[in-house]
Amino acid sequence: MTGRTAFIVVTHLLGVGHLARMAALGRALAAEGWRTVVASGGRPNSTVRIDGCDVVQLPPLYCAGADFGRLLMPDGRLVDEAYLARRTEMLTDAFDRARPDVLITELFPFGRRNLTAEFEAVLQRAQAQLPRPAVLCSIRDVLNPPSKPEKAESALARLAAYYDGVLFHGDSDVVPLSVSWPAPKDLMRRIRDTGYLHDGGSVSEVDGTDGRDEILVSGGGSTASLPLARAALAGAAKLPTRRWRLLIGQGVPEADFAGLKAAAPANLIVERARPDFPLLLRRAALSISQAGYNTVLDLAAAGVRALLVPFAEGGEREQTLRASELERRGLARVIPTEEIDGARLAAAATDLLTLPRPDWSGIARDGAARAVGLIGEFAARAVARSKALDRLDAALLRAETMKRPLRFWWRDDDAAVPSAALDRLLGRAIDRNIPISLATIPARATPELARHIEPLGMVDVLVHGWSHRSYAPAGQKKAEFGEHRPLAVMAAQAEESLKRVETLFGSKAAPVFVPPWNRVDPGFVTALPGCGFRALSTYQRRKTRYARPQLLQINTHFDPIAWREGGGLVDENILLDRLAGLIEEELAAETATLEPIGLLTHHLVHDGWIERFLDELVGRLLGSRTVRFVGMPEILAES
Repeated sequence: MTGRTAFIVVTHLLGVGHLARMAALGRALAAEGWRTVVASGGRPNSTVRIDGCDVVQLPPLYCAGADFGRLLMPDGRLVDEAYLARRTEMLTDAFDRARPDVLITELFPFGRRNLTAEFEAVLQRAQAQLPRPAVLCSIRDVLNPPSKPEKAESALARLAAYYDGVLFHGDSDVVPLSVSWPAPKDLMRRIRDTGYLHDGGSVSEVDGTDGRDEILVSGGGSTASLPLARAALAGAAKLPTRRWRLLIGQGVPEADFAGLKAAAPANLIVERARPDFPLLLRRAALSISQAGYNTVLDLAAAGVRALLVPFAEGGEREQTLRASELERRGLARVIPTEEIDGARLAAAATDLLTLPRPDWSGIARDGAARAVGLIGEFAARAVARSKALDRLDAALLRAETMKRPLRFWWRDDDAAVPSAALDRLLGRAIDRNIPISLATIPARATPELARHIEPLGMVDVLVHGWSHRSYAPAGQKKAEFGEHRPLAVMAAQAEESLKRVETLFGSKAAPVFVPPWNRVDPGFVTALPGCGFRALSTYQRRKTRYARPQLLQINTHFDPIAWREGGGLVDENILLDRLAGLIEEELAAETATLEPIGLLTHHLVHDGWIERFLDELVGRLLGSRTVRFVGMPEILAES
């Protein structure tokens, strides 16, 4: 499919790996007919191919060594606010011109926190664009672990606020994300493995012997390679029977390059990084390198013996983690950066040269195609979401035109004690002047909960079974008040449940029975009025009318949680279509039904994506002049 646009934002500060990976993704997208815009915020680099993409070069930044907290302008001065503002303006202007179907931010919000302002600006543009594009984060296989929990929590909060998914350019069976980053369920539900995204393509032999049977030393594109380069000079001198080749990146100043070249022994060639590096690797007897993402994939493509000296300056752990995993798999030997010297390099090289080439076939490098497919899927979902919103808006407009009031009510299950999750839920409702009914578990409900909600005027309390314990036999659907216990026992327990809720919550208690798991024995329902209940609340339109005139049934019909998938948010398109269908069903009736449309939530299992969806949905409903949320006291008073 053609005619779609992807907008990629990437800033490489030290080496070129981040840019090279996004260039490979951009080329793969362009090959499938996408218009791809790459907004690059690092220094231009001629060794990175971005052909087929529209490149927006932002005012560049870089850092010296691993001091990522000090961002430098091209002249070496510390970046100032005006320079950052110019970057942000160029980035947002480029985004507005592109009007993309997909926005991809490389690394942020897992990293690049000192560029938060410009990333937030473009993310807010994406959120405001109509139709809204899919928003994805792109990360490599191993991240630099957060130095404190708050950083991981902040990243997760931003992901939930803006993003639809995370493209993980690795393989969870090789190195799972959890090796380098906290991986809670709500994050992992959004992770999509693409496989490794290799910038080098396949390596094919051509005529020539350049690099044949050499020890090839490479350290990346920045000055971070200098310690390894200097150790390589000493190592080559200690192993004069082998020809060595040292490649120096474009980010190393000319003075340093000249010094290395002048000091090199006769068996060592020193030259600048070459575009045919993958071919040199293929011909080499041994590679000595750092353990960056792209370097490791080049090694895998070449199938070469590898001695890894992972970059670890400034507390960086990404390369060390990756190298350790490769060593564990028998694919490489590792020497920590702080331990390298000429003798150590020469000894390790001599030993490795006696071994056969390792089998790198377990490192699949076809992640670009998989990534393009996933990006297409996210883009398609964004289009479907826009259509579902149009359907919902049309239903709301029709209700306005018909002057048909649409009544909603909100039930939240499983309250027992005060919690941060409960406070977030209550804050959402109260800030919008929405009444909310808490279905509390009587056997677990505490006086602390009663005191906590007592001053809240728009909160009432329903009876959620007794202890939320299932009595169903193994293999059957869970139920506390199902067909598995004597009716008399269940009736006595239901009566006790109501008394406890009334004792704890006083005037906030409403005589409404909410069976756990929304399952109830129809025979037991007939006993509820005798236990003091005036209403029953389950989920979905009632299939059986529990025909006791003194017992109302006030259902919920809309639940955003994907229970069958283990939690998280149901596909938004499905939810929006479902709600539009409920409203259309209401409008098709000759008169308004007694039962309001019921929203069902479970605050204890909400993640940030569920909370964002609820905020957006409720805001949309309240923006209609025909929607009103009603509380349980009002519903009962009408009966």
